[in-house]
Formats: sequence, C-alpha cells, structure tokens
Amino acid sequence: MVLGVAVFAVALLGTWCARRYALHRRLIDAPGARRSHAVATPRGGGIAIVVALLPVFAWMAWQNPESRMLPAFALAGLILVAGIGWIDDHRPLSAWLRLVVHVVAAALLATGMALSGAALWWCLCVCVLAVGLVNVWNFMDGIDGLATTQAMLVVVGALAVGDGGVLALALGLACAGFLPFNAPRATIFLGDVGSGSLGYLVACLFAWLPASEPPILLLLALPLSAFLVDAALTLLSRMLRGERWWQPHVQHLYQRLVQRGASHVQVTACYGAWTLAALLMLFMLEGRTLPVIIGVLAAWYLLTAAAWSILRASLDTGVPSSRMKHDD
Repeated sequence: MVLGVAVFAVALLGTWCARRYALHRRLIDAPGARRSHAVATPRGGGIAIVVALLPVFAWMAWQNPESRMLPAFALAGLILVAGIGWIDDHRPLSAWLRLVVHVVAAALLATGMALSGAALWWCLCVCVLAVGLVNVWNFMDGIDGLATTQAMLVVVGALAVGDGGVLALALGLACAGFLPFNAPRATIFLGDVGSGSLGYLVACLFAWLPASEPPILLLLALPLSAFLVDAALTLLSRMLRGERWWQPHVQHLYQRLVQRGASHVQVTACYGAWTLAALLMLFMLEGRTLPVIIGVLAAWYLLTAAAWSILRASLDTGVPSSRMKHDD
C-alpha cells in the first residue's frame, strides 16, 4: 500500500514538475500537418512515470534476491528507452538510432529473463515483443489519454492472469498519476520518453508471465488487439504504397477519426470500449484449454482487423472535416 501511494504521488507531482520544466525549456509540440492537436502543448510528461517506476524495480530485486537479475536488467533497459526518448524530446534523433537503442534494451530484458531461468524461446519472443511495443506505443500516442488508458487496461489483464502483480499495479498507479494532466484535455504530452517507456513496461509485464503456461501468455494478447492491429495494418498499408513508413504521419485509424470530426475523448473512449470487450473475453477464457484460447484469440484479431478495414474504408470515402481537436 505504501509503495502504491508513493508511486502515484511521485507520478502526479513529477508530471507537474515536468510540465514546468518543459515550459521553461520550451519543449513544445506545435500544431501541424503531422499532428492531431490545435493548441501548442508541452511534451515530456512521461518522464514522471519512468521516475515513479525506477524504485519499484529496485524494490523487486531487493525483495527477491534469487531472481533479482530480471528486475535489474529490466531496469537497465527502461533507462535506455527512457533516456533515448528524453534526448529525442529535446532534439530530434535518427529513427534508426532510436531503433538500435530499443533493440539493446529489449535484449537486456531478454537476458535478465534467461539469467532468471526463463526458457530461451520465451526470452526471444519477449525481446521481439519489447521492440515492437516500444514503437507501437510511440505510434499510437497521438491524442489525449489514448496511450495511457490503453496501458492501464493492459495492466488490468496482467493483474488477472500474471505473476508480476507488483509491477503491474505500480504501472497502473503511475499512469493514473499522469492521466489528470493528459485527459480529457491534455496540458502536457507523454513525449517520446513516456510513450516508448510505456511500451517497454507493457513488454515487461509479459516477461513476468510463466512461460510454462501458454494459455496465460495468449490471454494477455487480447487487450493489445486495438493497438497492435491499428499500428500493424497502418504500417503495412504505408509500405504497400511505397511511403517513407518510418516518418511521422497521421494515417492511423484514431488519427483519421479525429480528422473526420470526432473528439479526442470520443476516440479514446471507443478504443477503451474495444479493449474492455477484449478484457471481458480474457476473463471468460480463464481456465479454458489451449486450443479454445487459440481459436478465440485468432477470431478476435480477425474481427479487429475487419473492423479496422471497414472504418478506414468509410473514412477514406467520407467528406473531410476541417475540425481539429487537442491531442496527446
């Protein structure tokens, strides 16, 4: 309880401090063609979430000396992801340099898992997942409250099925401390330091799952469906059109919805509703056999992809709106 209160308080106070720092240093995201907001807003508030979580990893290592390698290496990876994001928030860096750092951080997480006795195949899976989620959360951090609320919903799933209860609870509370500054109308954005770190921390939740129980691993993929499908299909469509897919853009479904006049609150609520439905599916599938879980998971992702395709097609043929909303 004390740890949880401390994490929330540090995130809350830290976000307030980060906003004052960003205004002082003029770390401001101005509206533009590749953004979904209409008001200049400071960035970098996600550093508060990182600062709040750093002692949690240290505490987990101290509490479990026999398995301290996992939190120790995960902490090192988090510092790398947050560090490169913090630098990028101050002065833009090459996308490829950031990717290299993300890969190193993911490898550190996988190394910590291996040294703690995790199966090699699962270490490799989490390594790939970590690189993916760091970038997915960065891609999907474009409107008020979206990236943070989705991370909090994944935490709910992790608490229901996983062994990393302390980390999951701390992550949820840190996000709760940041959210009042970011929704329903953002006064500061996560920045690259926050969005990338959130993706990495979500990957850490998977690192604490028992690889000996495949159903649990698959269940936690359900609340990731909205983000993974939107990010993956948008990226694929840009590649097929021969675009420079690594550059910033506003072609994700959530961005297109805002372009057509939906408010940030409405879009964030829609994504939240979809993920809540996925969580309900997760709860219903607990205790089911692996073939049943695989079948339902595949059907759910196909349904998500179909919904994405139908909405994108309708937006592509719709009448553009000149309304622009404030974003995350």
